[in-house]
Amino acid sequence: MQRQGFRYWPLPVPSVPARKVGAYVVDDVAWARQYGYGRSFDSAAQKANRDHPNITYVKALPRKERVRYSRALDGTFTHTITTELPSGGSVRTPRGGCSAQAREQLHGDYATWFRAKKTMTSLTPLYLPRLLKDERLTRTVAAWARCMKTAGRPFQSPDAIRRERETLIRGMSESQALRSESTLAVTEAECAQQTSLGKTARALEAEYRDKVARRYAEECTAYRQMRLSALARARNL
Repeated sequence: MQRQGFRYWPLPVPSVPARKVGAYVVDDVAWARQYGYGRSFDSAAQKANRDHPNITYVKALPRKERVRYSRALDGTFTHTITTELPSGGSVRTPRGGCSAQAREQLHGDYATWFRAKKTMTSLTPLYLPRLLKDERLTRTVAAWARCMKTAGRPFQSPDAIRRERETLIRGMSESQALRSESTLAVTEAECAQQTSLGKTARALEAEYRDKVARRYAEECTAYRQMRLSALARARNL
């Protein structure tokens, strides 16, 4: 980007605790007690998207320079890489731009990396409906729901909490919302531990995902090997 006449500051990488946000069920009591459902991470991400120097710098550029910046960073769709998704449809990305060059430097052949990554990160729709109906999961969710009801939190599933999350804290201040969510998240995590819901869900997802991934053995192997190679290269930069 400097060679193209621009400055660039990478956006922050999510921390390990932040990456736990959005799990099917919270089953880490200590994490739940400290972070609730990750509202503080959401707020930090919103602030970064608004105030990070890379964002404010681009907003301050004249319109023509913003266009040139975008093309320098992300390329254009004149020359693209296209791949079909396992669940249907296709996605494409520009071959040029500094982002593509950086990925090429890290992963090797960018086209191979893009196709492998998009394939392996798009498998969920192929197995999720069957996973959610698996008796091993539904039985454990029912046990978790009984635990939650006994604790005075009558939710039928973790998804039910996610659907009602914003309603439950409506009208609260930020600090009140965090305390309220932390209390509920702790109860969710305690019941998840008592019923092994988190462990069951993760084990079943790995089982179902592995079965589907076998259909895409070539892409799976490329994805794994290129990630490991990229890590080694990154450590040497």
